[in-house]
Amino acid sequence: MVETTKPTVGSPDDGAAGGTRLRRDMGRVSLLFAGVGSIIGSGWLFGALNAARIAGPASIFSWAIAAVMILLIGLCFAELGTMFPVSGGVVRFPHLSFGSFASYTMGWITWVAAATVAPIEVEGALQYATKWADFTQPHANGSHTLTGLGYLVAVLGMAFFVTLNYFGIRWFARVNNVLVWWKLAIILTVVLAFLFTAFHGHNFSAKEYGGFAPGGAKGVFTAISTAGITFSFLGFRQAVELAGETDDPKRNVPFAIIGSVLLTGAIYVALEVAFLAAVPGHDLRSSGGWLSLQFANDFGPLAAIAGAIGLGWLAYLLYVDAVISPADTGLIYTTVTARISYAMARNGNAPKQLSATTSRGAPLVSLIVTFVLGLIVFLPFPSWQQLVGFITSATVLSFGSGPLVLAALRRQVPEQERPFRVPGGDVIPFLGLYSANLIVYWAGWNTNWKLFATIGIGFVLLAVFEATSRETPDLEWRAGATWVMPWLIGLALVSWAGDYDGGRGWIGLGWGFVVNLALAAIVYLLALRVRLPEPTVRAHIAHAVEEAEAEQAELGATP
Repeated sequence: MVETTKPTVGSPDDGAAGGTRLRRDMGRVSLLFAGVGSIIGSGWLFGALNAARIAGPASIFSWAIAAVMILLIGLCFAELGTMFPVSGGVVRFPHLSFGSFASYTMGWITWVAAATVAPIEVEGALQYATKWADFTQPHANGSHTLTGLGYLVAVLGMAFFVTLNYFGIRWFARVNNVLVWWKLAIILTVVLAFLFTAFHGHNFSAKEYGGFAPGGAKGVFTAISTAGITFSFLGFRQAVELAGETDDPKRNVPFAIIGSVLLTGAIYVALEVAFLAAVPGHDLRSSGGWLSLQFANDFGPLAAIAGAIGLGWLAYLLYVDAVISPADTGLIYTTVTARISYAMARNGNAPKQLSATTSRGAPLVSLIVTFVLGLIVFLPFPSWQQLVGFITSATVLSFGSGPLVLAALRRQVPEQERPFRVPGGDVIPFLGLYSANLIVYWAGWNTNWKLFATIGIGFVLLAVFEATSRETPDLEWRAGATWVMPWLIGLALVSWAGDYDGGRGWIGLGWGFVVNLALAAIVYLLALRVRLPEPTVRAHIAHAVEEAEAEQAELGATP
């Protein structure tokens, strides 16, 4: 049997059907910048205003709380990512501990969530670009939907992402590094310019505007899920998804995960403070306070504020950056979405063609599928505002499996090499799962029912794949379904019974914490109880290692 303490699963990463392996062309800074570049996308362009409309000045706490919750989840993936640095790790980790049904379910949720990010980033860019042409049209509810011209440009944008990815991860890393430096410079310029040009301390406490927390505690937590706050932080995943393509995973993965969340968390809190202080008092008074804040040209809120306080040069830079920042994040997520479908194919619960790579190391078929889905998503979700809550719930739900896998693997293969180890035993993994539950719950029923319906479609597709494919792995139902189904059903029921956005209102703010805590505890204990036995886990790990070694022997070193 192959030793489980071999370097890692797929090191170098798994090969492809009919092609070559993925390339290890990303260094430490490139991996960090993949996370930072993904985090600083369209979320920072709209999040400050959206959060202020829900929580007022207390939205500062929304950003800080969200950063801590995401970091709890991210720490679990930092340990897993150094143990098994494979591309598409969010999908492949559950396969090791809980088998194919668990990995398929998490893979489907992850893929749908990731595949819809590139379209939302294109929509975000086009909303700001409406200053120059009629790419979007406004609606009474504050959303801006794509026009015919907007759809055409959106298709071209998606095609650009796929084309650049076709040339491989090295070109992606080079382009992304340059763009991230630009994005960091712009966001820091905005923070400093707002703070030193128009700091109105009165905005934080004035009763006429609603006081410090006009939305109360509920507003603070609602903003975490629905204002684009959590959505903004979800880019930390890139260090996990691209771990198979970095030159030193043991060092680079924890550095990128932790560093990206801490760096951008500090930046986002500073940005929210600067935005809140810079909003002109006459706009707050005419709107009736924070919770109904409206002002001219709010299709580009930060640029509009910059123009209102006399910083026309900064407004111009923001309109330019509003195309560059979302475009960079869309590029990153096109890369990652293709790696997720690649990983699902390697797990055996998706068609093998999805794992085919070109001589440049790009998963071409997966890129094409990502492009097609992106075009479909534009139809039912033609605006940034309509997509953000759905993506947040779906992505966080898929991340919730990471803490469970970590807890299980510590019991299944305790001797496995762990270059980075999360301290505190089960404390952080459990809090990571609990955080995932809460974020999904706060998104509200009107968002979550669409998510659970999409998951149901995934199960139908799984049944079709099982019925039509001759080579499918054992789904290992007991190890997966025993905790996956109670978790999904429990979250759906809690969301339906809650008092967030369309729920029945039977579970209030305080009881929401209690009920989700109980659900997290039940799922956590169930998952540990039904986890795959150690010999099966060793076989899963050994199979992946042997597969990578066989491919290396066949293909030789990648030039």
